[in-house]
Amino acid sequence: MTSDISIRVPILARVEGEGALELDIERGQIHDLKLRIYEPPRFFEQLLVGRSYQEVLDVVARICGICPVAYQMSAAQALEQIFALQISPWTQAMRRLFYCGEWLESHGLHIHLLAAPDFLGFDSAPAMAQRYPDELRRGLRLHELGNDLVSLFGGRAVHPVGACVGGFYRAPAQADADALLTRLRAIEPEAAALVGWTATLPLTDLSNDFVSVALSHPDEYAINRGRLRSSAGLDLAVADYNRHFHESQVAHSSALHCHLQGKTYLTGPLARVNLNWAQLPEVVRDNALVSGLTFPSRNMFHSIVARAIEIHFSVVEAIRLLCDYRPTQTPNMSVVPRAGEGFGCTEAPRGILWHHYRTDAQGIIEFARIVPPTSQNQARIEEDLRSSLIQFGLDQPADALRLLSEQVIRNYDPCISCATHFLDLRLNRRG
Repeated sequence: MTSDISIRVPILARVEGEGALELDIERGQIHDLKLRIYEPPRFFEQLLVGRSYQEVLDVVARICGICPVAYQMSAAQALEQIFALQISPWTQAMRRLFYCGEWLESHGLHIHLLAAPDFLGFDSAPAMAQRYPDELRRGLRLHELGNDLVSLFGGRAVHPVGACVGGFYRAPAQADADALLTRLRAIEPEAAALVGWTATLPLTDLSNDFVSVALSHPDEYAINRGRLRSSAGLDLAVADYNRHFHESQVAHSSALHCHLQGKTYLTGPLARVNLNWAQLPEVVRDNALVSGLTFPSRNMFHSIVARAIEIHFSVVEAIRLLCDYRPTQTPNMSVVPRAGEGFGCTEAPRGILWHHYRTDAQGIIEFARIVPPTSQNQARIEEDLRSSLIQFGLDQPADALRLLSEQVIRNYDPCISCATHFLDLRLNRRG
């Protein structure tokens, strides 16, 4: 007979934010499972109220040190809708390039320093470096290149300050763009090889039934424009998000849980690849097919491969955009503030990031609402934990249950900056 188990993880270490895991197994069944998020609210939305639209991008960039570009681009999109601004083709292309940098730095960090040690049996990236030094160096090169792409337009990699409503404050010099193009061409073979390497990792084979949600665009792999689509047939404008997606408070978390028509859903790299495979460049698709995996996938652990595919895509796309780069004398448009309501949604590394603002006639923020991807995935993480632990076997040793829980949670990359041990596990068996 399976012993009763009570697992209490008071602190989820190396997570951007404060959380805990509670798991009770009684008579061979999960009696209770909670991913507790107990960090106090940060009130960024309320901090925006009363501020000028000109301050918004610099404020929201400080919500996350890993994906500030996503916050800036979703905010810019919403405010430009309010002010009836049609950004130039140059700005549209350069914002896409700006975003490629963020995907590179975030995905490169997650794959090499956070997730890979789990699958290769190491308790930390430094331990993994003893046997896989070249792989770790590759991850650091990709991360650095991503940071430098963000700095090209943002002035700096963390909390960039170069973006504004209507475009960018300045256009990068041709020489700086050419130097990055040379580096991107040099690293493209490594990015392509990374996809195959992640596919050879000993990934746990667990299938889950989930709904994928992502932006989708018929002409490109969606990053900063498109309609919201789901694998269940949803297809709606960004402005209609609030009619179908609903946030709710749960007693064990200070972060809201989000549901789509009453059900959990997945957003992020695997959801994007599942939904938008056909929009990936042919060279990226062909390289991914060599790995032997097919998409759409029902295995959440294929998220690491999806991130590698997006790294290869980001390099290929950045090369394409920089090949045609020329500085412009008009990197931004004049803004005439007005009262109104606007919505923005872009694809942060971890998934869709939705913004909603209302302004008065002077462009002062009267209302702000931000729905980040990590909070959208939280209810899905709990459901995935439950399903994965049951498939794995609740009678497995405590260390095995802990490791699987680490892998499942880390697989969603919930704004982790670095990781050694993810869970500080305390296990008590009863009976």
